[in-house]
Amino acid sequence: MIYPKVYVIILNYNGWVDTIECLESVLRSDYPNYQVVVVDNNSPNNSMEYLKAWAEGKLNVWVNPDNPLRNLSFPPVPKPIPYVYYVRKKANEEGEPETAGKLISNTIEGVTTRYPIVFIQSSGNLGFAGGNNVGIRYAMVENDFDSIILLNNDTVIRRETISNLVNARIKFGDKAIYGGRIFYYSVPNRIWYDGGKFNEWTGRSVHLNKGKLKNEIKNESQIKEVNFITFCYVLIPKFILENIGLLDESYFMYVEDLDYSYRVWKSGYKLYNINSAEVWHKVGASSGEDEVNEFSAYWYYKNSLKVRYKIKKIKKITSIIFYFTTRPAILLKYLIKKPSIIKPMVKGIWDEIKWN
Repeated sequence: MIYPKVYVIILNYNGWVDTIECLESVLRSDYPNYQVVVVDNNSPNNSMEYLKAWAEGKLNVWVNPDNPLRNLSFPPVPKPIPYVYYVRKKANEEGEPETAGKLISNTIEGVTTRYPIVFIQSSGNLGFAGGNNVGIRYAMVENDFDSIILLNNDTVIRRETISNLVNARIKFGDKAIYGGRIFYYSVPNRIWYDGGKFNEWTGRSVHLNKGKLKNEIKNESQIKEVNFITFCYVLIPKFILENIGLLDESYFMYVEDLDYSYRVWKSGYKLYNINSAEVWHKVGASSGEDEVNEFSAYWYYKNSLKVRYKIKKIKKITSIIFYFTTRPAILLKYLIKKPSIIKPMVKGIWDEIKWN
């Protein structure tokens, strides 16, 4: 059997502890042809130095022994782990890395590339879209791959998670993007995402089966067609990247995955959710809280309006009307619950209106 090469791109910003736990799970993958790329969005907490120290065997992150997901990332994989380190400019051009870890024999099971990990230091905080695009551009320059997988750094996966997603891509082809079943890390049998549905008339997207326990899902197909995939975990074939392009960096944070899913869908390509490709997500870790805060309020409500302007004809009008008619109730809710986010929410909406 031919195993197409896959780049697994993980974006870090101040979350080196989560990233190490994620990497420990990814490097256990049973898929035999993958390359891990970790992009650091210029973290002010020296994340990259911690990540390199971990790869060199100088630092360990211990998962709580009582954690039911501990076996996904423990015991640690053998160290040191060969890696190369680039700054952004070098990573997006052909050439040698700025510095490299000591070259040793590759002892990580399943990894067939010369360097199990490529570390890239971004020149600034480019947001979710911009940071992931750095990793994607690196893969495009190398031009030796079939697909890329974007994986949130605050996740852990099973050994077979990547294999199950790649097998679906092999079966259904490269004119599609693929997502998996995502559980809450804090409640490992409760579903956070199981495919997504986007309604053009309202501009709203929903996570299917959200909040349900795994054993409550009966007689559901293991593979289902959807029209929205969260980029917490997604496989994008090279064909799609070449025809749809990269993530839209103007979103910075939030809703860029809906934008990309919509572009794929409206271009006539497919989106599939693979239930057997399981991931556990520390929901809210990237923004620092499990609920909305000032940062997330600005970008989420701005971008939720932004994506509606891309909808065509009458559905664009109805979705924008729906957006504005539902904002007063949301503002009232947060005026009572958390008044501090009202100002950034209104500013985000107003900033988007000014651009359109």
